[in-house]
Amino acid sequence: MTQPISTLEGNVATVKNIKLKELDVSRIGLGAMGMSTAYTGAGSDDAESIRTIHRALELGVTFLDTAEIYGPFTNEELLGRAIKGRRDQVVVGTKFGMVSHAGGGPGVLDSSPANIRTAVEGSLRRLGTDQIDLYYQHRVDPNTPIEDTVGALAELVAEGKIGHIGLSEAGVNTIRRAHAVHPVTAMQSEYSLWTRDPEPEILPLLRELGIGFVPYSPLGHGFLTGTIRSTQELAHDDWRKTNPRFTGENFQRNLRIADQVQAIAAEVGATPAQVALAWLLTKGDDIAPIPGTKRVARVEENIAADGIQLTAEQIDKLNNLTPATGGGVQDPVEKWDGRRLPAELATQAEEAHARAGTSITHRAHPRRDRPAVHRRAGSGRDPGGGRPARRSSAAASRAGSRSHPVPRP
Repeated sequence: MTQPISTLEGNVATVKNIKLKELDVSRIGLGAMGMSTAYTGAGSDDAESIRTIHRALELGVTFLDTAEIYGPFTNEELLGRAIKGRRDQVVVGTKFGMVSHAGGGPGVLDSSPANIRTAVEGSLRRLGTDQIDLYYQHRVDPNTPIEDTVGALAELVAEGKIGHIGLSEAGVNTIRRAHAVHPVTAMQSEYSLWTRDPEPEILPLLRELGIGFVPYSPLGHGFLTGTIRSTQELAHDDWRKTNPRFTGENFQRNLRIADQVQAIAAEVGATPAQVALAWLLTKGDDIAPIPGTKRVARVEENIAADGIQLTAEQIDKLNNLTPATGGGVQDPVEKWDGRRLPAELATQAEEAHARAGTSITHRAHPRRDRPAVHRRAGSGRDPGGGRPARRSSAAASRAGSRSHPVPRP
């Protein structure tokens, strides 16, 4: 494994920190999803996963990402075990809204205030903490006005159960509406050299509102590392087996992208993964990617990307790579249990009906039935905001200067 410019020296941490609005995090975080679900080898070696988390902390990573749907629930439990006795060293981000606790179960969108109340208590318990630093709505729920969702989250901020509010894969209008209720700190979406969807509209809006950006899958689900040359290497239950970018002719065409990144990596004296992450870091000091891995060697490789300096010519080449074939945002949680509710379609539908003064409600199952449209009299907006939280001394110590309210995407 190539490690450029002596960025790893023993256990000395060299990864820098940035602010997602007022939330201080390491410039490169760690996504934990693949430790428990969706990818080849998930859940097979919790001890190695915990070693990987601990190594990341040694190298200065403070930003850890999970969600209740991962497992479901087992990933939060794993992370809770890993950070036991180290809670003050980390900023924990987790997500709600893809598990309906009212009987629908995993894979059913539910961001109703009642469901949020149940979800947050479960996440707090599994993570072994009294406060979640960053609590995201995992996907927009077309059945619940975003104002209601963020109003409930604002109450949790006021109570000290969460520190900051986040969104994931939300559209422009939803972000604006959410931010009007209570400041949003961060927006999480897929963003990488082969998924550039946030660039035209989302990133400019986040900068306008002062919201931080957290790219997930910054290595293209492993494709940009150049190590996947055939899907035969993937386990039968690996979600990438059915991902359009990993199948048939699309896979062969997309190998050109991996080869182009490899060529630049050779120039730099780095690995393709490090180049892909270094490119993301050139996009601003308000961006904190969360590459996922369950191996110590890979987390060391990823963190070393913070020491890569790309030339203007190399950045230009990376900006103009061959576009990927096989669709846009590629996300394993959208195919949970074989069911799919495309995030972009749910968001577009919700925003279209919001503009028309209507709301969307689903019948028995939001993934199997067509949505029914109902007129509502008011906007359903909740002024939100709340009062400053009264926290325990431990929670206050962790938060430091990260008082709320603070802006979120």
